[in-house]
Amino acid sequence: MQELSYSIGKLLSSYSQAINKQNKTTGSLFQQKTKSKLLITGKKEKSGNYLINAMHYCHRNPWKAGLVKRIEDWPYTSFPDYCGLRKGILCNKVLLMELTGYDEQNFYRDSYGIIDGFDGKDSL
Repeated sequence: MQELSYSIGKLLSSYSQAINKQNKTTGSLFQQKTKSKLLITGKKEKSGNYLINAMHYCHRNPWKAGLVKRIEDWPYTSFPDYCGLRKGILCNKVLLMELTGYDEQNFYRDSYGIIDGFDGKDSL
């Protein structure tokens, strides 16, 4: 875990230096230090699982920002792949389902259910 954090820190530092050189500026481009968080705790239950919370958070961002009316309308996400609405090849759907205990229908329902009690029945 420390090696990963160190590598990400080096990557961000190199990126900052390149941008600063290009723009003839100095200083940090990022507000806070990069932190890492353990995504999987070995627990299969959905509550308290940081991987599940982080995944839903990322997928919901365009919807919460008002960029789309439904989560699946954002084309730059793996969300439609995970709930069976698109046959994508970039994400490892089998691995995510194994790690989280989800299936396509429950994944879709929970993605909306976490938001204001929406049950997802009208959209699938």
